[in-house]
Amino acid sequence: MRRLRAILRADRGDRLGRRILGLYVVLIAANIGAWAWALTAFRSHPVLLGTALLAYSFGLRHAVDADHIAAIDNVTRKLMQEGRRPAAVGFYFSLGHSTIVLLASVAIAATATAFQGRIGFLHHLGGIIGTAVSALFLLAIAAMNIAVLFSIHRSFRRVKAGAPYREEDLDLLLAGGGLLARLFRPIFRLIRRSWHMYPLGVLFGLGFDTATEVGLLGISATQAAQGLPIWSILVFPALFTAGMALVDTTDSILMLGAYGWAFVKPVRKLYYNLTITLVSVLVAVLVGGIEALGLVQDQFALKGRFWDAIAALNDHFGMIGYLIIAIFAASWIIAAAIYRLRGYDRLEAEAG
Repeated sequence: MRRLRAILRADRGDRLGRRILGLYVVLIAANIGAWAWALTAFRSHPVLLGTALLAYSFGLRHAVDADHIAAIDNVTRKLMQEGRRPAAVGFYFSLGHSTIVLLASVAIAATATAFQGRIGFLHHLGGIIGTAVSALFLLAIAAMNIAVLFSIHRSFRRVKAGAPYREEDLDLLLAGGGLLARLFRPIFRLIRRSWHMYPLGVLFGLGFDTATEVGLLGISATQAAQGLPIWSILVFPALFTAGMALVDTTDSILMLGAYGWAFVKPVRKLYYNLTITLVSVLVAVLVGGIEALGLVQDQFALKGRFWDAIAALNDHFGMIGYLIIAIFAASWIIAAAIYRLRGYDRLEAEAG
């Protein structure tokens, strides 16, 4: 157990394959365990197995919400720029996020219908805190990356013109980032390891502003009101967590693999950082902006075509998440194709 814990917490070293294997051993065991618990708890209530499948699908679906994708991607790239190979960013983020869902499910199940009438205020307060943290985090990342983007672009133009280039130059450039980077750096110093994503996931989870989370809490409340024991009710958040952690971790590892291609050669690292930083800025601004505007619209009950569109986008956050996955996948493929077609690898030899 101690060895497995060390593997899951490690962010350096050459044993990336072993760390990924360890993650999936834990995830597969958790998914099998959650379903074994469900089959045991509901063996005499087959109808509840359908409800369990619904809770599991909520977790799978929630993992592709736009704020999950954007936060995991940006932190993965940040840690790789610092020389780490963070396989567990998505894993710890999902654990932190689901901790709030689990605690809320326990609270609702323990107090059943008596608590349901009073959860409105907590839902409202948590929604404000969770959405504000998510929006500010993503917009702060965007602000830092904008400064880095301009610096990378200037450096890449100099290399294309034949100027000498060293990998250390890019490392210093990515570590700097200008005035905005220096302003926001204290915030991001808090996230120096994969497991530091756990508390950030907890803060993101305070929102309870998606249909999947509200639906899960509704399942817990309904089954508690019908007399289902609390230990059986906990099957639902366990399945939700297992599904969300599986998708979030896979998303994190896929991003790690794509960035790994980019970090093999110095010039490739420079070019790919230019491409993906631009995409990350656009995504972070889009998602953070939608969340911030949605919070303003909700708090002040604003109406009109613009505000109705913002409300609709916040109600369909999962669709934006799928779009972001497609954008990142397309950017990786297009960036690699352009890099090869234009022969940018030769720039490294010419730069010496």
